Amino acid sequence: MLKVAILDDYAGVALECADWSRLEGVAQITVFGRHLAEAEAAEMLQPFDVFCTMRERMALPRTLLERLPNLKLILMVGPALANLDMAAATDLGIVVSGIGHHAGSDPARIINATPELTWGLMIATVRHIAQEDRALREGRWQSTLGLILQGRTLGLLGLGRIGKRMAQYGQAFGMNLIAWSQNLTAETAQEAGVRRVEKDELFAQADVLSVHLVLSPRSRGLVGARELSLMKPTAYLLNTSRGPIVDEPALIAALSEGRLAGAGLDTFEQEPLPRDHPFRRLANVTITPHLGYATRETLEGFYGDMPDAIAAFARGEPVRVANPDVMGRRRG
Repeated sequence: MLKVAILDDYAGVALECADWSRLEGVAQITVFGRHLAEAEAAEMLQPFDVFCTMRERMALPRTLLERLPNLKLILMVGPALANLDMAAATDLGIVVSGIGHHAGSDPARIINATPELTWGLMIATVRHIAQEDRALREGRWQSTLGLILQGRTLGLLGLGRIGKRMAQYGQAFGMNLIAWSQNLTAETAQEAGVRRVEKDELFAQADVLSVHLVLSPRSRGLVGARELSLMKPTAYLLNTSRGPIVDEPALIAALSEGRLAGAGLDTFEQEPLPRDHPFRRLANVTITPHLGYATRETLEGFYGDMPDAIAAFARGEPVRVANPDVMGRRRG
């Protein structure tokens, strides 16, 4: 019987989000509800044959995979996992399977998860909702002034599916919309009701700048000290994409020194965010623990196909193999 580890189930919902009963007699399932650092993971995950991962919550470098001799199958959401060493998995005979959206889910609806969270984070940030909530619980009353979004300029760093949805929300709120990315054309921007500007203009003109790029070598650190220095001291930065796109030390300095009014952040360079991280202390930062995709509908879509994929592997018929070179050397 396969021993299956469901990793990083922070909200304790994995068992509710799929029909795991299909694995009765095939697999024994254990859920890990908290994040495991590498040394702890190497010890606690030794017995397991299968890992069910959730996006980039658990890093799987070669140094960890080499210490897990029983591991035979890794299930990941989508065709790739940025913090998984695919070459190491292949070398070690570990099959990696990409899981899509479960047939019962609605991808067109799921795509709204991150932009809706971003818009909520934007309002919470410019109206200081989290700060005032904390103050009110401590006995204080109304100490900040917020910002009206209507008539302000929303700068979109990236105008893909999420960026375009953000543009629609911005239009509903009566905001001026500008955007830039390396491949964005004026025609594509115009079709979305957005004006394309150059990169420096985007940072200089935005009252709220929202990051919506895929993390890649060319986007890593794209928002650095220079870009932040172009922003108005009254402006706000939002990042619900990936933490490493923004240079964290540069952002911390700008926020601490009052060169930026505030930030709303859902993603970070290191996740979970360390307890002693400056973002936890800065009053002008609203932070959420990577909630962009964390909705019931999304997780049902992600977890839904995992039981069938495990059953297929148990039959010797792994599905959607992301590292096909492993097939001649796979374990067990």
